[in-house]
This record gives sequence, structure tokens and C-alpha cells, in this order.
Amino acid sequence: MLVVRQKQPRRFEEDEVTFLFTLAAQLAGAITHAKASGELTGMEEGLGAPARFLQGLAGAGGVGIGRAVVAYRKADLEAVPERECGDPEVDVALFQDAVGRVEENLRGLKAQLAPDLPSGDLALFDALLLMLGGDTLVTETIGRIRQGEWVQTALRHTIEEHARIFDRMEDPYLRERASDIRHLGRRILMFLQSEQPQQGGYPDNTILVGEALGAVDLADVPAERLLGVVSATGSSSSHVAILARGMGVPAVMGVKDLPVRRIDGREAIIDGYLGRIYVSPAPAVRSEYQRLAGEDRELNQELEALRSEAAETTDGVHVPLYLNTGLISEMSALGISESEGIGLYRTDMPFMVRDRFPAESEQAASYAAVLEAFAPRPVNLRTLDIGGDKPLPYFPVHESNPFLGWRGIRISLDHPEIFLTQIRAMLRADTAFGNLRIMLPMISTVAEVDELLSLIHRARDELLEEGCDIRVPQIGIMVEVPAAVYQIEALARRVDFISIGTNDLTQYLLAVDRNNPMVAELYDEMHPAVLRAIIRVVEGAKVYNRPVSVCGEMAGNPLAAVLLLGMGVESLSMSAGSLLKVKWVIRSFSRARARQLLNSALRMEEARQVRDYLQGVFEDMGLGGLARSGK
Repeated sequence: MLVVRQKQPRRFEEDEVTFLFTLAAQLAGAITHAKASGELTGMEEGLGAPARFLQGLAGAGGVGIGRAVVAYRKADLEAVPERECGDPEVDVALFQDAVGRVEENLRGLKAQLAPDLPSGDLALFDALLLMLGGDTLVTETIGRIRQGEWVQTALRHTIEEHARIFDRMEDPYLRERASDIRHLGRRILMFLQSEQPQQGGYPDNTILVGEALGAVDLADVPAERLLGVVSATGSSSSHVAILARGMGVPAVMGVKDLPVRRIDGREAIIDGYLGRIYVSPAPAVRSEYQRLAGEDRELNQELEALRSEAAETTDGVHVPLYLNTGLISEMSALGISESEGIGLYRTDMPFMVRDRFPAESEQAASYAAVLEAFAPRPVNLRTLDIGGDKPLPYFPVHESNPFLGWRGIRISLDHPEIFLTQIRAMLRADTAFGNLRIMLPMISTVAEVDELLSLIHRARDELLEEGCDIRVPQIGIMVEVPAAVYQIEALARRVDFISIGTNDLTQYLLAVDRNNPMVAELYDEMHPAVLRAIIRVVEGAKVYNRPVSVCGEMAGNPLAAVLLLGMGVESLSMSAGSLLKVKWVIRSFSRARARQLLNSALRMEEARQVRDYLQGVFEDMGLGGLARSGK
């Protein structure tokens, strides 16, 4: 707060007031940094200031108390100057040698992590190696060198060109791939500058901190010493957050006011549930989080006891729990053993990590591996969902409003050759297993479904003519667009099952871009309008006895799961880390009790009221720890 005084009474001019607003905004950031770095500790102790924290985004749940270790890079792509090449062939040889050494380094890191991570999470390193082995990145850099650019300048230009494609994407998961590409470029630059990546000294209670952490930074820390991850950039969709969940360590992403350069070596507390980090915490704060960390460990032990138990309500209703997964996702041992199949397999990533459309045989091999891993359990393969906010590097789409643009099945219908190739690959992959189900995303009209079904049958007929033993699997749609909510009966009549994608449905219903920090707080899946839309879908699907599943983040939210149970949703699909928590919720309620809670929630007018009400119910039942730190 700024106080301005004057001797004579007069009204402050408008430009004087706006100047003070501007000054206060600038000072606020500086003061926040000073508090976080400890520069104001002495002053605050004298004033009895309350405990303070830095706020970010919840990346992976859990509590960690340890020592901050800053991951810094000596190689800085942005600092590489514009220079001309002296001898192109010498620079080409230097570049190819650096790429080879990076490939060797990544394979070594993958082998180092192999005992601690499931193969699904280790696939990240395969994706990075695939980028290095692809023609585009290497040949474009070599081409620039031979056109006269210095090797480091050529590398910078190529990396930035590739990263910008992902930077323009609205989808948070895919936008995070830009940081992976830049990290790969920095790794190559390190070797070009003859500086091997350094293995720093990591204490037993390391909380890794960085401006823009990459997955390789995480891999550099011995798994037994890592207690938490904090990044100034990124989101819950970052590879770092995904790996942190796979390793069972808390993560906080996107901490805007993180004073990275000034907290190395300081004691820190990370709260992955609330997205908070405390630097040089007060004794009272440390004591409280020590207690919460102990309760978290006890809760996890209790959750482990639920392994192999049925996800069944107290009145005997079985609710299948499925896995959301993709190329680099949560296909951990827990997810494979505990889930009853895959409710959502994102087929986009195998397309994203290549520099061309994958061939039919490549796609078939990829899908067969997933189908085999879960057979005979069902696997829902979602057809390609690209365009607008998710363009392919070799198939860019530039639009001013990508969320309402040319994307998903709209591209599939305009380019049936892409769709037919993918469907043929899916059907071929299923011949040995018989557990394939095809899911069509972003449906907004009945005509779209009719045309897509016709293409699927065309693909089957082609394969039958070629002598393949093909069956037509169950086909379903994703309800993500409000228009589909109000045509659900007509849509349900045409397909075998319905899956609700609550992430996009919430976004479209509330007119909120969930990636925009200016309106992010308005995005809430507990909004009464979202709840009523889901009820409308369930009721409409019942007209034709079509099962309804939820595969958005809402399904993995323990508080929301009880409402979905009350609505009559037949199954839920989520990340592996949520399976046991949601199972505990299912086993703690009867469907009748869930309906009562739903009816009470529907009488409320604000999402916050719904959330607070359910949190209170969970606390009364001793389940509060499923949605916060502590038991």
C-alpha cells in the first residue's frame, strides 16, 4: 500500500492516481522477489509477518521438505550470435559429432532411470531420440551451415523454427513440447561448446528448481535423492510434471515470481496439491508440513491396500475405472494392472514426433503394442485430433481462433485419406486381439457421424477385399461440444457408446480459455451448468441404452467422482495417479447416497459452493486427504 500526503486539501489528478497504480504494480513484483529470497526476513521477523509462499500450478500431488538445488545451463541458445561459417564441412562434422554424443548421453540417462520408471514414462527419451534421428532437424541445420551460417547460429535458427510451431498451439500438453525441443537444442550446444553436461552435487533431500526445467534435468538427479520439482514455467501437462507423477514426487509448475538465482541451497517446502512453494519457511510452517508429509505417507500406504480390490459401491454397483494415456503418459505398472482398460488413448503424439505422416504399417505396429498390453481389456483409440491449436510440424494450420476452427474430425472429413489410413491401421492391429474400440472426437453434428461411419465401413471393406480377417469394433463419440449435448439422442442412436470429454466441454460451456491466465479462475468443472450438461447426456444416452463414460480430468477428481456416480455415469477414465484415490471414493459411497449429494449440489448456484460442500462431506467421512495434503 502506498500512502501519499499533501499540505493543502485538493483532489488528486487522474494522471497522478494512475502513476501511483503503475508504481505500486512495479514495486509489488520487487517486494515479492525480496520476500522469497529472504532479503526482507529481518524486517518481517520484527513485524511478526505471516508465513508467505510463492504460488504456481499444481503439477503433481504431494508434499516435500528439502533443499533447493537450481538447475542452470551454461549453454544459452538465445545468446548465440549471428556469425558466418568459415569452413562449412568442418562445421557440419562438428554438428554431426555433437548430435551423436547427445544420442549416446540420452541413451545412458534412459538406462539410468530404467529401474525407477515404467516403460511408458521412459518413452520420453525415445521421443527425444526420434527427434534427433529425424531428417528435419538435422538436415535443416546442415543445410543452413552449407548456406554460410556458423554451426551454432544454424542450430539456434533451426531449433527456434521448430519450437515456434509448438509455441503457437493452444493445447497445454502439446505447447509444452516447445520446451523439449529447446532443451534438446541446448544439449547439442553444450557439446558443440565442448562442455559435457555436468552432474551436480545433489543432497539427499533435493528439490530441483529451474527457470524452464526439462525432463533430462530431472533425469540427472538420482531418483532416491529427489523430493520435489519446481519450475518457473510449464504446466501440469509438461513432461517434467508427467515424469514427477510417475516417480511419485510433488511438482509445482509455472511459478511466475520464482527468484531462481537467489534460492539455490535454501530450505524449501513444496506443496504439489495447492501449487505452492515456501522458501526459508518459518519454524511453524515447517512443523505443520512435516506433520502433513507424515500423514501423506500414511494415506499412500492405505491406498496401496486397495490394489486389486473391486471398484464397487457399498450397494454393489461396479464402476469400471479406465486409464487415459498416450505416447509419454501414465502407462505405469499401476495403470496397467489397476485399470480395466484404456478409456482414452491419444493417437496424436506418434504423429507429432515425426517429420512426416506415419505410414499405415507404422501406425498398425504402434496400436498393436497398446492393444496387446491390455488384451483382453478394451482399448479406446481416439482418432487423430489435430488442427488449429494442434498443428503438425509438417501440416501446419494457422488460425486466429483455433478452438473454434479447423480441427479434429473436421480435418478428418476434409482429408479422408488421412482418416482412412489411420482406421485401416487400427483395424489391422486389432486382428490378433479383438479389444479395439474407436472413439471419434469433437463431434458437433449428426452428419459428421454418418460420414465417419461410412468411411470406417469403407476401410473395413477394403481390408476384407485384401484378404484380411477384419471385424468392425464398437464405435463411440466424444461429447465435447455443447451442440452434441442437445442432440445426444440422435447421436446415441448411431453409435455404441458415449464418452464425455469434460475439459473441452467445460471450456466451451463457460466460454473460458483454460490456458489463458486472465480467465483461468473462471474455468471450473464443478460449475452447475457443466453438471447439468453431463446429466443431460446421461439421460439422452439412456433412451438407446448407450453406456456413458467420462474421460476428462473431472473423472480423476475424487470430489467430482461422487457426483458422476450419482448421475449414473457407468465408467470413469483417468491418469494412473488418480486410480486408487477414485477407487476409495467409489468404495465409500452407495449410488443412492451419491444421488443425494448430487441433488444437494444442484441446488447450489456457484462452483465454489459445490466444491466446499463436497469437501465438507469428505472431511466428515475421513476422506478429506484424498483432495488435499494430510489425511
